[in-house]
Amino acid sequence: MSGCCTPSGPDAAAARPVAGAGVPAGPVRPTRRPPDPSLDLVVVAGGVTRVGSDDPDHPEEWPVREVTVAPYAIGRCAVTNAEFDAFVRATGHRTDAEAFGTSFVFGGLLPDDFPPTRGVAAAPWWREVRGADWAHPEGPQSDVGGRPDHPVVHVSRRDAEAYAAWRGGRLPSEAEWEHAARGGLEGEPFPWGSELEPDGTHRMNVWQGTFPGHDIGADGWRGTCPVDAFAPNGLGLHNACGNVWEWCAGAWSAGAPDGVSRGGSYLCHASYCRRYRTSARQAHSPDSTAGNLGFRLAADPAP
Repeated sequence: MSGCCTPSGPDAAAARPVAGAGVPAGPVRPTRRPPDPSLDLVVVAGGVTRVGSDDPDHPEEWPVREVTVAPYAIGRCAVTNAEFDAFVRATGHRTDAEAFGTSFVFGGLLPDDFPPTRGVAAAPWWREVRGADWAHPEGPQSDVGGRPDHPVVHVSRRDAEAYAAWRGGRLPSEAEWEHAARGGLEGEPFPWGSELEPDGTHRMNVWQGTFPGHDIGADGWRGTCPVDAFAPNGLGLHNACGNVWEWCAGAWSAGAPDGVSRGGSYLCHASYCRRYRTSARQAHSPDSTAGNLGFRLAADPAP
């Protein structure tokens, strides 16, 4: 497990109850509605696009390849706390994190006097916090009242799919996500080009300082930031890289049970994972939740 990645695998699974032990297998998905006209989507032309990378440190991204995508639409921004709150109020949806009773929080965001919690052996900066969920990102002592425009986190893929169905959308495929995140560029690691901080300007919300001990917050943020805090890419997408990992549709690999997220988060740092790039991807079980995992919507074009 890399430093910024969302907890997954045996360590994370062991921290959670299993379905059949009094824990629901997941929320009931609402019936898909017609697309919500208030969705703020960018229409993306289809065609042949190049995805992946040849980064020697990240074989999960190999190889660079050509794929064909049909025309589609994708959210300018990740789904916010305010938007997810409206969904919960309208449907009564209970997230997987609420059903399990715990989720994973980066320890550096917890108060100094926070009670001891279970950690993740491969990444001890992740803490399993009872009562952490989308409405309480750092545990029961926290809330999202001051963060309506920040991305919703602590949502599983099932939660994201339920929200998408309610809005008449869906999750993007990996190819759709990467094609849009690149902003019309090919072969570049970032949505704006080859430099992490062109002309010394911060273009996304990632970790600065020494990971995991000290984030100096030079980009203006520690933890999540508003979904439109940084300038959009060439297609109009904000924060395609950094801030939070974003769920995509489909499996990690052919026949695999795991889902996949894209784009890195506020915990990504060059000393560990460099996963704040357009080609970055990581695997999760579909019920995985953490304080750096959110999503954005996609939709099929109007007929």
